Amino acid sequence: MSKGALALLIRSGDQNWAPERWRDRFRTALPGRDVVSIPDDAFDPLAIDYAAVWKPKHGELAAFPNLKVIFNLGAGVDAVLSDPQRPDVPLVRVAVDDLTSRMTEYVVMHTLMHHRQQSYLAGCQARSEWAPREQWPASAVRVGVLGLGVLGRHAAEMLHALGFQVAGWSVTRKSLTGISCYAGHGELGTFLARTDILVCLLPLTPQTSGLLRRELFLQLAKDGPLGGPVVINAGRGGRQNESDILDCLDNGVLKAVTLDVFEAEPLNPASRLWRHPAVTISPHNAADTDPDTISSYVAGQILQFEAGGTLENVVDRARGY
Repeated sequence: MSKGALALLIRSGDQNWAPERWRDRFRTALPGRDVVSIPDDAFDPLAIDYAAVWKPKHGELAAFPNLKVIFNLGAGVDAVLSDPQRPDVPLVRVAVDDLTSRMTEYVVMHTLMHHRQQSYLAGCQARSEWAPREQWPASAVRVGVLGLGVLGRHAAEMLHALGFQVAGWSVTRKSLTGISCYAGHGELGTFLARTDILVCLLPLTPQTSGLLRRELFLQLAKDGPLGGPVVINAGRGGRQNESDILDCLDNGVLKAVTLDVFEAEPLNPASRLWRHPAVTISPHNAADTDPDTISSYVAGQILQFEAGGTLENVVDRARGY
């Protein structure tokens, strides 16, 4: 086994994350280089220079003493950062147009479904009932995007293009044309008070853990056309308190939620979230990434790095993203 090998550590039972599928794509993108899928393939730990990972188990990366770079295959890097034995090497966050577009598709789709009363219309269809309701314009709906990184900015811009009143909140000050931007803890309350549909795309850090809870929901706007606040979380499940979400749905603090992520995944079949009429669930696939696109991106980064170039999208470990 030659040096410069790439190890794949993918810990997911989902179809899109089938390790052999990703291994085949990486072998095509990196011809002549050893690419091994762990634990299925035999390998020499000393020959592993690069690791491409998704939700690796704690301690796995420490098995490679010559590791140079870790590439995280999805947007969320918390599984790597929470590993106390992670090697002290650059951690690269995948940021490709394909992933960004898929997340924006998801956010726009579910924002429109709430805006255009799709749950009500689906109920009418189930009852064979022709009963259209008054429909307000997009310009009457205030959407707030929590997190103005690459994903949040793109989603906010697309929602603005559709005519929604869009605002964004981030830890540090951002500026986006046509979008009201808020920053810091001191402006969070003002941001929430003008928001009918809250879209959460923040990374999971110690500061954002459990952020989506009753205290925050109570600050959302109550005078919008939807009849109550709506929350869409397509970021990380560790940011939400699911007990608070259910209680707030039951007592009218929230009108509806769309959840792509959960505190524990896969979501327990016994969870009441599955059966609540105001909850829309998807199986953490809002921004499922394409192996061809991602493998090409990582291959390009490796070749650039080996040629003396700079790695792109390196995670700031102190900030957590």
